Amino acid sequence: MTDEILKKIKQLPPLPESAMQIEAVYQDPDSTFNDMVKILEKDPLLTADILKAANSPLYGFSREINTINQAVGLFGMGTVRGFALASIVKKSFVLDLSPYNIDGDMFSALSKKQHALVTSWCLRKEAKLLGILSPAAFLVEIGKVLIAQQIISSNSQEKFKEVLNSLGDVEAAEREVTGVDTPEVSATIFEHWRFETGLVETIRNCLNPENAKDDIKKAVQILQVARRAVQINGSITEESIASAKELILKYNLDMESFEKALENI
Repeated sequence: MTDEILKKIKQLPPLPESAMQIEAVYQDPDSTFNDMVKILEKDPLLTADILKAANSPLYGFSREINTINQAVGLFGMGTVRGFALASIVKKSFVLDLSPYNIDGDMFSALSKKQHALVTSWCLRKEAKLLGILSPAAFLVEIGKVLIAQQIISSNSQEKFKEVLNSLGDVEAAEREVTGVDTPEVSATIFEHWRFETGLVETIRNCLNPENAKDDIKKAVQILQVARRAVQINGSITEESIASAKELILKYNLDMESFEKALENI
């Protein structure tokens, strides 16, 4: 981690109390479905954000979700926690992703499609992984915001674009120009905010799942597949799907559920 990026992370404001309460409930083994609902319903703006996200056609539900109770019942506590944290965390950043040649809408599509793909893929057969995967899929790209700030402040926009065009690999270009990559920065942000180790390490290792501990390795592999399937501008192409499927075969993951998830998005 470079000193410049680390300084930016340390200057981030603390997360609001609502995020801390959500985390406390989620991490408490004695907490219930109703405990999470009560916390979320205290914040009408957050509730509205969660319901808007949950009603996205990306998830393929045929009926409208009108209450937090319904959202938690359909998606589970882990996924709704992901909706909530994504809403809260993204409000902590000013987005200027021009070095990547994407705008805020594209960045939002990238995060939403990664999350929708992971959720639809895992909801029925790997739901236990969504406690980590839901926030990870939504938030793994947030490190790009600070990397973009560093590129802009050092007047390296043209250099970055040239390197990116030459290498054709976003993380390789990030490392070449700034000395860090998106998963490393994102993981360090959530470590700074004291999120649980499993979430931090899932994000940190998503480029190299072989480095992850056994208890999170499958989650890391799934996150890597999702990032391979959804391109930086939020699009999904035949080439990106083929690349993602290569990883699925390599890791012996559930291809049938992945293909069904793709149909939704």
